[in-house]
Amino acid sequence: MGRPVTLGELRTSGWISRPVRDEMRHNAVEKIRAGEPLFPDVLGYENTVSPQLENALLAGHDIIFLGERGQAKTRMIRSLTALLDEWMPVVAGTEINDDPYSPVSRHARDLIDSDGDDAPIAWVHRDDRFGEKLATPDTSIADLIGEVDPIKVAEGRYLSDELTLHYGLVPRTNRGIFAINEIPDLAERIQVGLLNVLEERDVQIRGYKVRLPLDIMLVASANPEDYTNRGRIITPLKDRFGSEVRTHYPRSIEDEIAIMLQESNDPVEAVDVTVPEFLDEILAEFTHLVRSSSHINQRSGVSVRFSVANRETVIASAARRALRTGAAHAVARVSDLPSVVQSSMGRIEFEVFEEGREHDILDRLLSTAVLEVFRNWLLGTDFTDWVSAFNSGMELETGDLVEDDEIVRQARAVGDMDTILRTLDLDVESPAHAAAGIEFVLEGLHLSRRLNKTAQRGGARYRG
Repeated sequence: MGRPVTLGELRTSGWISRPVRDEMRHNAVEKIRAGEPLFPDVLGYENTVSPQLENALLAGHDIIFLGERGQAKTRMIRSLTALLDEWMPVVAGTEINDDPYSPVSRHARDLIDSDGDDAPIAWVHRDDRFGEKLATPDTSIADLIGEVDPIKVAEGRYLSDELTLHYGLVPRTNRGIFAINEIPDLAERIQVGLLNVLEERDVQIRGYKVRLPLDIMLVASANPEDYTNRGRIITPLKDRFGSEVRTHYPRSIEDEIAIMLQESNDPVEAVDVTVPEFLDEILAEFTHLVRSSSHINQRSGVSVRFSVANRETVIASAARRALRTGAAHAVARVSDLPSVVQSSMGRIEFEVFEEGREHDILDRLLSTAVLEVFRNWLLGTDFTDWVSAFNSGMELETGDLVEDDEIVRQARAVGDMDTILRTLDLDVESPAHAAAGIEFVLEGLHLSRRLNKTAQRGGARYRG
């Protein structure tokens, strides 16, 4: 409302046309000066990736993001639209976002020549100024740049008429951001054509030379392994990127947990599921151990989605227990963790010589994570009463379908557990919280070689 609708009104309003890089630089400067993060939804990059990206934007460079899978490259690329002006005027009816002051397409030039200051103006939102293409071997020049439209030719236009062109993704993103994901997979001959458009500003379509002075910021993503070793990006195109931004996986458990909490969803709406803090820490620690294991192929990466999916799996397991036992509320427990091992098998690549060891490797890493978190939370806690009770003949059975009240009933012989439950930030009045704490303590004591454990279907039996 209130925006100019004709070229004359646009001139009167004082609107100034700026190249897309200047526009993004100006908006980035305002955010940086105000102390606002450029990407508030991307966690763990505040002191590493964000400074690199800010430098690239201030320099007005085309950018290539290098990183393993699941390192928020695509999210950051798509978030760049937030640095564009919210609305941008274009010549009405244009296919390539023609600048009203400097039209590129034949349609826009003819319209302004005929109507002058009465030429109609439309407004494009910044979300519509983003173009994206996943590079695949079958990507063609027609996809990216354009092709002659046979329908328009059949309507009576000459083949040499510029109006017969059907513009591709790149021209349609004029005055915006164009992203190519996994750029090494783009055929070299297509890379040559892309370079021609972005550097020399012209291209031949079916023998017809079209001058396209496009204003585009080019952003691409690639896996460092592909980018450096496979050599699939032609040298002139590499030179086109002014800045290279390296991404990485979360370097701290806290960042991993924060990302899990941000990205994971409760898959079962009918059941309210709580995940204790120590269980989130176990899942994050498990991911970090997998990323550092010599048995896992680290070149293929262990994505942050690995952590997110594992948390959702634990939530689903707890919800399943609640549905089976008729409980309205569930708290995730250690007995829900084996489901993580099962669901993780297909998401990572192993480097083992013996078939069938994959499950044992993940199970051992998960146990190491549980023990590490147990020591972090309960180091120095006196478990004499627990160990004595089990050494006196007590046994306790747990499992993913054992009810909370049953676990609490079995553990009453230990005595007062409230102090430990409070240390674990659990509600001492809730059987579900108490059961989660009891299972964690039992597993920690077993891994500390203070209790014996016999695995059984769907759970375990602990004894002295």
